[in-house]
Amino acid sequence: MKEFTKALEGLPFIVKLIFCIPALDIIWSVYKLLKGIESGDVLKIVLGVLTIVPGAFFMWILDIIWVILKGKPFWFND
Repeated sequence: MKEFTKALEGLPFIVKLIFCIPALDIIWSVYKLLKGIESGDVLKIVLGVLTIVPGAFFMWILDIIWVILKGKPFWFND
């Protein structure tokens, strides 16, 4: 898990931005779920699961904004 999240964090800016496209945003949703599992925080795990299907509708917008401003997708206290 840590290798996958570190690999996504180390991607170039343009690739991170491409992964924010609505159909590809599932990659960031899996990343968020794995980050929640790594931290052991139950709330983050539940929110990570919710970003995969129902949250995917609006999360790609937040991810685009966060990648442009901060260089990583939206998530809590990382």
